[in-house]
Amino acid sequence: MAKRTRVPWLVSGTNEYGSANLGRSSATAALRLARKLLRDGTMDVRVCTPRGRVLQANELGELDPQQSDMAQQRGNREAKKLKRRPRL
Repeated sequence: MAKRTRVPWLVSGTNEYGSANLGRSSATAALRLARKLLRDGTMDVRVCTPRGRVLQANELGELDPQQSDMAQQRGNREAKKLKRRPRL
């Protein structure tokens, strides 16, 4: 028997040939795939999160990281760096 692997992010959609369910391991990869499917004309694109929340195509922006959060994280890392004095 084949080993079962758990895929936390499930992207599904329907086109003229049928439906597709594709798993991805990260939110970034799932968003990229969902947006590609939408560009290609796939209808009813949905992303299911690891907690079971189902996002429709118009809700995909909720998974994008906020710019203010990213800037805050970068600022915290720079604040933690120690500045060394040059040796004489």
